[in-house]
Amino acid sequence: MLEQTKLDKITSDLLRHIRMNKSFVLWFAFLGLALVVCIYAYTIQLKEGLGVTGLRDYVSWGMYISNFVFFVATSLVGMLISAVLGLSGQKWAAPLARIAEFIALAFAAVAGIVIVMDMGRPERLLNVMIFARIQSPIVWDITVVMTYIVISALLLYLPLIPDIKICAEKLDNTPKMLRNVYRILALNWKGTPEQAKLLKQSTRILAIMIIPVALAIHTVTSWLFASTTRVGWDSSIFGPYFVTGAFVSGAAAVIIAMFFYRTNYKLQDYITELHFDKMGKLLVLLSLVYLYFNINEFMVPGYKMKKFDAVHLRELFTGAHALLFWSVQIFGLILPIILLLFKKMRKPAPIMIIAIFVIIGAWFKRYLIVVPTLEHPFLPIQNVPLNFKFYAPTLIETMITIAPIIFVLIIITILSKLFPIVPIQETIEHLEKSKK
Repeated sequence: MLEQTKLDKITSDLLRHIRMNKSFVLWFAFLGLALVVCIYAYTIQLKEGLGVTGLRDYVSWGMYISNFVFFVATSLVGMLISAVLGLSGQKWAAPLARIAEFIALAFAAVAGIVIVMDMGRPERLLNVMIFARIQSPIVWDITVVMTYIVISALLLYLPLIPDIKICAEKLDNTPKMLRNVYRILALNWKGTPEQAKLLKQSTRILAIMIIPVALAIHTVTSWLFASTTRVGWDSSIFGPYFVTGAFVSGAAAVIIAMFFYRTNYKLQDYITELHFDKMGKLLVLLSLVYLYFNINEFMVPGYKMKKFDAVHLRELFTGAHALLFWSVQIFGLILPIILLLFKKMRKPAPIMIIAIFVIIGAWFKRYLIVVPTLEHPFLPIQNVPLNFKFYAPTLIETMITIAPIIFVLIIITILSKLFPIVPIQETIEHLEKSKK
């Protein structure tokens, strides 16, 4: 058994951030003000219609659906860290599981809001379920997203129960109402062997269940594109291609969060350089697989060079989207792979900067999947205004696109201020086992 002083220090360290302070109030006020501005932009869209955006008859998705695909993608990181690494016995990933689940739950929950923002008549959303058609990929997309949100919430909550009990007992300076909420959420946890066994079995079952659901959520999303005959989307690799890209953006999001929590919450003893090194290696592996799919995506149609494929590829490689395309490939994928091969680049600060480039590149990659294809339909674009031919996002559209990102930051901020970032009970048990 660990000494009581050691136990108290671990508990104190991992509960230290659960308090109100000036920096939290300022950060939350900034997020709240930014969200109000973005919501105001959305009210203009509701009143005036989608005409206030850059969306037109041809490019009818634009940044909104790019945002949706990015959010669904990033949410898969919960499955990657908690399920794949957890079930494979990678003990180093245990302190990062809760961070990954925070991110997964936040991104998955907000993904539905992104879809509503793309609708000109959001009050008709219920019709999607009332008049659902089983052969529609949209119906299946909604179904798997909701299922993934529920399982992610449970996978976050169940391992939290022992720590919630600790919060109820140790956080004397928190409001009484919050301590009562902790006691309710703790579900009369006493830490008995029977409870521990049941909790472990339940968590394992959820970790197994979330793998096919997570694969389905982004595979079905890819089918929204691949089930059409449009150039750039008509591909049989879109399922695994989307899933692999999701792991890349999710891993980058976890690295950024790790750096923030480690620095601001003084968790250097618990989120160590070893974790950054391991995550860097994992990001390289995932990026290499994703690079393979990127090469495959363009090499096969480039080799055949059918008429409309040639138009699409030339637009990406040397046309209007060339600068963005090559920036995404070089700075968001190729350079991160090369840099992360060096151990010095897998230190906390360098890898965090690299992860920022990766996640920005991941968002713009979704933009490149959506927009260039819509700008090149099979039928000629004739007798329409010039702004129908080229997509240019407006300021209102950009502000509405930013709103879901603010929502995610708010959710993650609240979760990280209510619950321990690093599992307390699991950390203590790991140290006890290592001493035996």
